[in-house]
Amino acid sequence: MRDQAFKVLLSAESIETRIKALAKEIERYYQNRLGSDEDLLVVGVLKGSFIFLADLVRQISLPIEIDFLEVSSYSGTESTGQLKFIRDLRATVKGRHILLVEDIIDTGFTMSKILEHLQAMEVRDLRLCSLLFKPSRNQIAVNIDHLGFEIEDKFVIGYGLDVDERFRQLRDIVIFEEN
Repeated sequence: MRDQAFKVLLSAESIETRIKALAKEIERYYQNRLGSDEDLLVVGVLKGSFIFLADLVRQISLPIEIDFLEVSSYSGTESTGQLKFIRDLRATVKGRHILLVEDIIDTGFTMSKILEHLQAMEVRDLRLCSLLFKPSRNQIAVNIDHLGFEIEDKFVIGYGLDVDERFRQLRDIVIFEEN
C-alpha cells in the first residue's frame, strides 16, 4: 500500500455544495408528508455512509431520528452472493417515513436486498439517497431518489469510502490507484 496514487475526483467543497442541495431537495419532499409529531427516520448503511449521513442530516431542518444497519456480502475478499445483516435497525420502522442513506451504488445487488428487507417491514414511505452512483457497473435497477454524483467506474476512496478499512477520513473523494 505504500505505492499508491490519489487523484481528486470530487473536492470537499464540491461535496459540501451538493450535500446542501440534496438537503433542500429532501426537505421539500418531506415538509408536507411528516405529521406534526412525526420524525423522519434516516437510516445509514455502515460503514461507508457515516460521514455523508452526518453532514447531510446537519443540513436538514426537519425532526430526525437516526439509525444504522450494516451488511456484508463478503467472506474474506470474495463475494458470497448472499447478503448478511451484521447489524439491523433498532428503531421501529412500521408505518414510518424512511430515508435510506448510502455512500455508493454500483451493481445494485446490495441495495436491492436492503430495500427489499426494509419494504418487508411495512414502512409508509421509503426513499433512497446515495452520494455516488456508478451507472456503468449497474446490474440491478434501484431507484435513487436523491443522488449526489454519477461517477465513472473507478475505485474511489475518501469521505467514508475505504480500501481495507483505510482512508475513510480523507475530505475529498479520490481515485485510488496502486502503482
